[in-house]
Amino acid sequence: MLRTILTVVFILICLALSVIVLAQEGKSAGLGAISGAAETYWGKNKGRSMEGKLVMITRVLAVAFILVAILLNIKRF
Repeated sequence: MLRTILTVVFILICLALSVIVLAQEGKSAGLGAISGAAETYWGKNKGRSMEGKLVMITRVLAVAFILVAILLNIKRF
């Protein structure tokens, strides 16, 4: 029973992680990094923006993914 619940949770985490990663913008700054255009107001406050929240959600889901994968690999269930 616990294995089934963990498998369903694992699948939901996988789907959510895929959607969140695809929703994020690329990290390449392009030619703006050469001229220093990356240091704008939006670049400094990125942690409070929607993009910053997506990065944090990605990290949390990645840790949950690893933990559930380890739990599913334990043979005692």
